[in-house]
Amino acid sequence: MLILVTGGTGFVGSHCVAALAAQGHQVRLLVRSPARIAPALTPLGVTDVEHVQADVTDVDGVAKAIDGCEAVVHAAAVFSLDSRSYRETARTNVAGARTVLDAAVAQRCDPIVHISSTAALLRRQSTVTADAPVSSVRGKYIRSKVDSELIARDLQEQDQPVVTIYPGGVYGPHDPHLSDNMRRLRDVVRGLYPMFPTGGFHAVDVRDVAAVVAAAFAPGRGPRRYVVPGSYVDTPAMIGTLRRITGRRLPYVQIPATAMLPATWLVTAVQRVVPLHIPAEHEGVVFLRERTRFDDSATREELGVTPRSLEHTFTDSVRWLREAGHLTPRQAGLLA
Repeated sequence: MLILVTGGTGFVGSHCVAALAAQGHQVRLLVRSPARIAPALTPLGVTDVEHVQADVTDVDGVAKAIDGCEAVVHAAAVFSLDSRSYRETARTNVAGARTVLDAAVAQRCDPIVHISSTAALLRRQSTVTADAPVSSVRGKYIRSKVDSELIARDLQEQDQPVVTIYPGGVYGPHDPHLSDNMRRLRDVVRGLYPMFPTGGFHAVDVRDVAAVVAAAFAPGRGPRRYVVPGSYVDTPAMIGTLRRITGRRLPYVQIPATAMLPATWLVTAVQRVVPLHIPAEHEGVVFLRERTRFDDSATREELGVTPRSLEHTFTDSVRWLREAGHLTPRQAGLLA
């Protein structure tokens, strides 16, 4: 099967390409920069992919890329809680979803896999499934994923074969461009987050995201939705796991999320005019404050995907960060 993958040089997309190639599928990439293909895919053992150079918001470019394809994985999206990325996030995530999903429907692709996010389903102190209503939580990135989700759900209601995948916070090895979550994990290990808000979030392994995509890749089954299996992680669980695997103290002070919101809102405003990144993302505190838990049992049962443990994921993540030069041996501790 010839599959078009958007975002195939990113963290999630590259692992999806590797999983699909391992199943024997032929992959075509839609990329803005062909120079990114080899660095992203060679470490994962993928060397034989064709590509079309275009942006996901380019209607003609997407149509050219999708011509002849039997299925699509739309993984291209901007994931950044940095306020300097707000405009690009809103433009790319929503317009990209509309362009790619509409083109896939027009091409009669099956399945049409849309990589969404648990951000689209956030609900305060609730346990939600893949079929939960979209979130009403405010936030630039959150709203971009909600609006993208509404596009996918509208097509699903028309009985189009759109398969929505909901990862949480994604971690793991081989992140070609150091995505937001992996950068934040690096900075936690570096000791740049001495204060952490209360709350928690759904964390997943990038390899488990790819496993769900590959397992869901069956035509003729219509619209479906899957939460990627993972772990609910609060600050003690995150820091405790990092302490165990690195052997380091990693001291921190925990502060109620609601108390941190005003200060991080101010930092977010300042960040728009400051060139260096300030590690105090307002929307990150919003994520944690919601304390949303995700019921991924349907994915485990239907697709047979059992998630890696948080310790396994963080061990491989920190070890890779060290090997890639993002951490010093002292910072990686026992994993150096």
